[in-house]
Amino acid sequence: QVQLVEAGGGLVQPGGSLRLSCAASGCAVSKDHMNWYRQAPGKAREFVAEIDADGNTYYADSAKGRFTISRNNVNRTTSLQMISLQAEDTALYYCQTFHASKFYWGRGTQVTVSS
Repeated sequence: QVQLVEAGGGLVQPGGSLRLSCAASGCAVSKDHMNWYRQAPGKAREFVAEIDADGNTYYADSAKGRFTISRNNVNRTTSLQMISLQAEDTALYYCQTFHASKFYWGRGTQVTVSS
């Protein structure tokens, strides 16, 4: 059974930074695409970033230049480094993967950008 547990969210001022992490069990993050999504209040869940099995990375336009996704295959974690955060980045951030023909989601970690 795959489990994903996010951490690292919190309250940050505009222009600040946060580093989110996703700890995976039951799957090898080195072999699976690992993704970050987010959902703001009243809005649909949206794609943020992806890292594939070859280490290639993909970003939503809103994340390009500010967010960096990375992966540690030894401790099975996927991270999302976020800088220059703005109010519109406020959302619940989810880790997601597709493993053995199934999608798995974590419960999310809240990021609030406010002064």
